[in-house]
Amino acid sequence: MATIWGLRACDACRAARRALPEARFIDVRADGVAEADLRRFREAFGEALVNRRSATWRNLSGAERAHDPLALLMGHPTLMKRPVVEDDQGALSLGWNPAG
Repeated sequence: MATIWGLRACDACRAARRALPEARFIDVRADGVAEADLRRFREAFGEALVNRRSATWRNLSGAERAHDPLALLMGHPTLMKRPVVEDDQGALSLGWNPAG
Protein backbone atom coordinates (compact mmCIF):
# COMPACT_ATOMS: atom_id res chain seq x y z
CA MET A 1 0.00 0.00 0.00
CA ALA A 2 1.26 3.49 -0.83
CA THR A 3 1.86 6.02 1.92
CA ILE A 4 1.62 9.82 1.76
CA TRP A 5 3.26 12.08 4.36
CA GLY A 6 1.90 15.61 4.32
CA LEU A 7 -0.53 18.11 5.80
CA ARG A 8 -4.31 17.95 5.58
CA ALA A 9 -4.51 21.62 4.57
CA CYS A 10 -1.80 21.42 1.87
CA ASP A 11 -3.16 21.70 -1.70
CA ALA A 12 -0.50 19.40 -3.17
CA CYS A 13 -1.14 16.83 -0.42
CA ARG A 14 -4.88 16.93 -1.07
CA ALA A 15 -4.25 16.40 -4.79
CA ALA A 16 -2.03 13.40 -4.00
CA ARG A 17 -4.71 11.97 -1.71
CA ARG A 18 -7.37 12.36 -4.42
CA ALA A 19 -5.11 10.65 -6.97
CA LEU A 20 -4.18 7.85 -4.54
CA PRO A 21 -7.36 7.23 -2.52
CA GLU A 22 -6.16 3.86 -1.20
CA ALA A 23 -2.92 5.30 0.19
CA ARG A 24 -2.34 5.58 3.91
CA PHE A 25 -2.06 9.25 4.89
CA ILE A 26 0.19 10.48 7.69
CA ASP A 27 -0.39 14.08 8.77
CA VAL A 28 3.05 15.28 9.80
CA ARG A 29 1.65 18.00 12.07
CA ALA A 30 -0.80 15.75 13.93
CA ASP A 31 1.08 12.44 13.77
CA GLY A 32 4.72 13.49 13.41
CA VAL A 33 7.26 11.59 11.33
CA ALA A 34 9.29 8.66 12.60
CA GLU A 35 13.02 9.38 12.78
CA ALA A 36 13.72 6.31 10.64
CA ASP A 37 11.43 7.69 7.93
CA LEU A 38 13.08 11.12 8.08
CA ARG A 39 16.48 9.45 7.69
CA ARG A 40 15.24 7.57 4.59
CA PHE A 41 13.80 10.77 3.16
CA ARG A 42 17.00 12.72 3.78
CA GLU A 43 19.04 9.97 2.16
CA ALA A 44 16.75 10.03 -0.88
CA PHE A 45 16.28 13.79 -1.27
CA GLY A 46 19.12 15.49 0.60
CA GLU A 47 18.71 19.21 1.25
CA ALA A 48 15.62 19.36 -1.00
CA LEU A 49 13.65 17.77 1.85
CA VAL A 50 13.74 21.04 3.83
CA ASN A 51 11.19 23.54 2.52
CA ARG A 52 13.04 26.84 2.78
CA ARG A 53 10.03 28.73 1.39
CA SER A 54 7.76 27.71 4.28
CA ALA A 55 6.47 30.04 6.97
CA THR A 56 8.07 27.73 9.53
CA TRP A 57 11.50 28.26 7.94
CA ARG A 58 11.03 32.04 7.81
CA ASN A 59 10.20 32.07 11.53
CA LEU A 60 13.39 30.23 12.54
CA SER A 61 16.36 32.20 13.82
CA GLY A 62 19.66 32.11 11.95
CA ALA A 63 21.08 29.86 14.66
CA GLU A 64 18.18 27.42 14.30
CA ARG A 65 18.55 27.36 10.52
CA ALA A 66 22.18 26.31 10.95
CA HIS A 67 21.20 23.09 12.78
CA ASP A 68 21.45 19.69 11.15
CA PRO A 69 18.48 19.27 8.76
CA LEU A 70 17.43 16.01 10.43
CA ALA A 71 17.32 17.68 13.85
CA LEU A 72 15.33 20.58 12.39
CA LEU A 73 12.81 18.22 10.81
CA MET A 74 12.45 16.22 14.02
CA GLY A 75 11.59 19.40 15.90
CA HIS A 76 9.59 21.04 13.12
CA PRO A 77 8.05 18.36 10.86
CA THR A 78 6.14 21.02 8.89
CA LEU A 79 9.53 22.12 7.47
CA MET A 80 9.43 19.01 5.29
CA LYS A 81 8.68 19.63 1.65
CA ARG A 82 5.51 17.75 0.89
CA PRO A 83 4.01 15.49 0.10
CA VAL A 84 6.45 12.63 0.37
CA VAL A 85 4.93 9.63 -1.38
CA GLU A 86 6.11 6.04 -1.05
CA ASP A 87 4.66 3.73 -3.68
CA ASP A 88 3.82 0.03 -3.31
CA GLN A 89 7.38 -0.94 -4.26
CA GLY A 90 9.00 1.40 -1.73
CA ALA A 91 10.09 4.09 -4.21
CA LEU A 92 9.96 7.60 -2.76
CA SER A 93 8.97 10.84 -4.48
CA LEU A 94 9.02 14.40 -3.17
CA GLY A 95 6.32 16.92 -4.05
CA TRP A 96 3.31 16.27 -6.23
CA ASN A 97 3.12 16.68 -9.98
CA PRO A 98 -0.40 15.85 -11.17
CA ALA A 99 0.88 15.52 -14.75
CA GLY A 100 2.92 12.52 -13.66
